[in-house]
Amino acid sequence: MAIHVYDTYATASSGKILHFDVLQRVKDDVLAVKYAKAWLAEIGEPDANVKSGNCAFCHTTADLPQFEHDLNEKGYAIYKLEGC
Repeated sequence: MAIHVYDTYATASSGKILHFDVLQRVKDDVLAVKYAKAWLAEIGEPDANVKSGNCAFCHTTADLPQFEHDLNEKGYAIYKLEGC
């Protein structure tokens, strides 16, 4: 099953930039922002600023087995890039 990748940037309350990908099975921009905000709250950054313009569809890829558990359990997975 395909995975849709959303390249995402958020600004933490400290001003630090967090760069990560939101991975999901449905190509839905609004849902990607919702998942980004949920993950930010999970990591203790509930006030981090992420806007739809900072969470943009990047590409679709084949299954990524290392993210299978989170995709099945939460509906999304996060691939941490810079500042996370």
